Amino acid sequence: MNPMTGKPALTFSRVAIYAVLLLAAAIYLVPLVVMLLTSFKTPDDIRTGNLLSLPEVFTAIGWVKAWGSVGGYFWNSVMITVPAVLISTFIGAMNGYVLSMWKFRGSQLFFGLLLFGCFLPFQTVLLPASFTLGKFGLANTTTGLVLVHVVYGLAFTTLFFRNYYVSVPDALVKAARLDGAGFFTIFGKILLPMSIPIVMVCLIWQFTQIWNDFLFGVVFASGDAQPITVALNNLVNTSTGVKEYNVDMAAAMIAGLPTLLVYIFAGKYFLRGLTAGAVKG
Repeated sequence: MNPMTGKPALTFSRVAIYAVLLLAAAIYLVPLVVMLLTSFKTPDDIRTGNLLSLPEVFTAIGWVKAWGSVGGYFWNSVMITVPAVLISTFIGAMNGYVLSMWKFRGSQLFFGLLLFGCFLPFQTVLLPASFTLGKFGLANTTTGLVLVHVVYGLAFTTLFFRNYYVSVPDALVKAARLDGAGFFTIFGKILLPMSIPIVMVCLIWQFTQIWNDFLFGVVFASGDAQPITVALNNLVNTSTGVKEYNVDMAAAMIAGLPTLLVYIFAGKYFLRGLTAGAVKG
C-alpha cells in the first residue's frame, strides 16, 4: 500500500497482470480494428496495403454503399427487436411475479417445465413454429418474427424475474396485502420500481439475442421482411465483379453497432442486475 496515496503499490506481479490483460484486450480487439479500418479504405488500398495499415485516403463510400444495401433491413431488425424485447420482458416480469409471490398448486412443476425452454436449441422449434405462423397467417412477416422471439425468450425472462423476486422480503408483500393492495397494485407500485436492475438484464439479454439472430430470420422471413443479419449474409455471399471488402466490412459494422453500443453504455447495469438478487433478504 502506498502511504502517500493510500492506493495499492505497483508490484511486479500486478504489472504482469495488467500487461497480460492489456495484451488479451488488444488481441480481442484486432478483428474490430481490422473491420473498421477496412471499411474506410478504397478497393485499391485494400489490395495493396495490409490489414492493420491505415487508409491512404479515408473514404466513407463503403459505408454509403453498405447502408444502401442493408439500411432497409436495419429498420426491419429495429421493428422486430424493440417490440419483442419489451413484450417478452413485461410478460416475463408478470410470470416471475406470479411464480414467486402468488403460489398455486403445481406452480413449481410449471416453473420446472418452463425452464426446459432455456435449454431447447433453436432448431427444435422450427417446424412447430412454422406450422403455427402459417395457421395464423403470419409466415414471412416481421410480426411473425416478433411472436417467435417473444415466445422463445419467455423462458429466460421468467427465470430472471422469478429468481430476482424470490429475494424480495415476504413481509413487504404481506404488508401490502394487509393494506388492501391487490395483484396489479403490488406489482406496479411495489415490485416494478424495485426491479430496475433485473429489467436492464432482460432488456440487454433479449436485445442481444434477438438482434443477432440469424436462424429464425432466415427461416421465418423472406424478401423485404428479413432482418439485417440475413441481409448481411446475402451481401457478403453474393457479389458480381470485384469483391468490395470495404462495403462488406461497413455492413458488418452497421449490423453489429447497436449491440456494441448497448454493452458500452449499459454493460455495467447488466453485471449489477445479475448479482442483484443473489442474496435473499
